[in-house]
Amino acid sequence: MSVRTAELLMALTMGAFSIYLMYKSAELPIGWIDGEGPGGGAWPFWLATIMLVSCVGILFNWFRRHGPIANSEKAYIESRVLMDIGAVALSLIVTVGLFSFIGIYGALPLFLIFYLRFLGKHSWRLTTTLAIGIPVLIFYFFEVTLKIILPKGITEPLFIPLYKIFF
Repeated sequence: MSVRTAELLMALTMGAFSIYLMYKSAELPIGWIDGEGPGGGAWPFWLATIMLVSCVGILFNWFRRHGPIANSEKAYIESRVLMDIGAVALSLIVTVGLFSFIGIYGALPLFLIFYLRFLGKHSWRLTTTLAIGIPVLIFYFFEVTLKIILPKGITEPLFIPLYKIFF
C-alpha cells in the first residue's frame, strides 16, 4: 500500500468516525445552556466537527494531489516494520487477556519485560526497574489516590495487606 492510498483510507476512516461521534454527542445538548454553560455533548461534538473538517481538507488535497504526501507512491509500511507492529499488537492483546486471570499487576510487568527487553533490547536494569516501578505507581495512583479498584485475578490475596494499610 502506498503512502497516498494510506492517507485516503485514513481520511475516510477518521471522517466516518467523526460523523459517528457527532451523532452520538448530539444525543446530549451540544449548545450553550443558560445558567449552566456548555451542554454535555458540546465538547465531543465540536471536536469531532473540527476533525471532520480536517478530514475533508485532507481529501481535498488528496484529490488535487497537493503536497508531498498526497503524491507519494512510496510504500506506507515496510514488511519488517509491519512485523514489529504485529508483535506489539499481539502482545497487547495477550496482556489484556491476562488481566482477568493474573490481574493488571501480573500482566503489566510481563508486557513491559517483553516490550522493553526483547523488542526494545533495553538493559535488564532498566527493564526490571520499569517492570516493577510502573505497576507500583499505577497501584498507588488508581487504587490508593483515586480509589479505583483494578482487576487482580488470582493475585488478589496478595493485596489484602495493602488494603488494610490504605483503606
